[in-house]
Amino acid sequence: METAPITAGLDGSPESLAAAHWAAAEADRRGLALRLLHAWILLVPEPEGLPVERDQDYWAKRIVHAAQAEIHQRFPSLALVEELVAEDPAEALLRAADESAMVVLGSRGLDRIQSFFLGDVALHVAGRAGRPVVLVRAGTVPRHGTVVLGAGLHRPSDEVFAFAFDAAASRGVPLHVIHGRPLPVQAYAPWGVDPDVAGDIQQGAEQELRAALRRWCQTYPDVPVTDTVRLESPARAVVDAAQDAALLVVGRRRHRPALTPRLSSVAQAGVHHASCPVAVVPHD
Repeated sequence: METAPITAGLDGSPESLAAAHWAAAEADRRGLALRLLHAWILLVPEPEGLPVERDQDYWAKRIVHAAQAEIHQRFPSLALVEELVAEDPAEALLRAADESAMVVLGSRGLDRIQSFFLGDVALHVAGRAGRPVVLVRAGTVPRHGTVVLGAGLHRPSDEVFAFAFDAAASRGVPLHVIHGRPLPVQAYAPWGVDPDVAGDIQQGAEQELRAALRRWCQTYPDVPVTDTVRLESPARAVVDAAQDAALLVVGRRRHRPALTPRLSSVAQAGVHHASCPVAVVPHD
């Protein structure tokens, strides 16, 4: 049984507060404690009893206390831990990830037309943390829709599948597993896509996906599962499938070749374009 807390990173922004509320609901659902972490490298230990106007850490403390008060009001029985650390935020969150079931961070967006922009800290942590990192937009409205899993089939990952099935099971919602596969050059003819070649590729991919899911469906028999193969860019397939989702789950390889992005194109598409919370799950 998981006993490590869920950690929410706070920086005073609306996005981080939304992340803290999402993390609180997840911790309450899982029966875990919630750690509210704010890292400020200029944090200065102050003697007790100083007036507010002389406390250099006033705003740092206020960020955590305000979040704690809001969350306690919604989840009065939830175990909450406040933590202020004098450390670089990215490094503090990576350290916290090693001690947590997951880390939840705010995602800073422009708007859905202008796409999505994540702060350096969120991208840094999502691309390097040893445990799952969930990215939450400001104004996220809790949804009771499906959990969507963007599944790769080259080397299916137990960590990613387990996270997605567990997320669906704990919410009591269906799981939609989506796999995108671009058509190879030989599928194209002068008049367009050769339907016979495309049909063979579709059928083969569907068989692979169902084989990868078989033991997970047996392990989680109460989770309704829908599997879909789309013959297009995996990134596009995943983002389209997540439009009305409660949560999107994507994987990230812990060990990627040098000079390549920490996040794959599918993970990048998810965190930049999906409107729902996105869980980035590291795997070998």
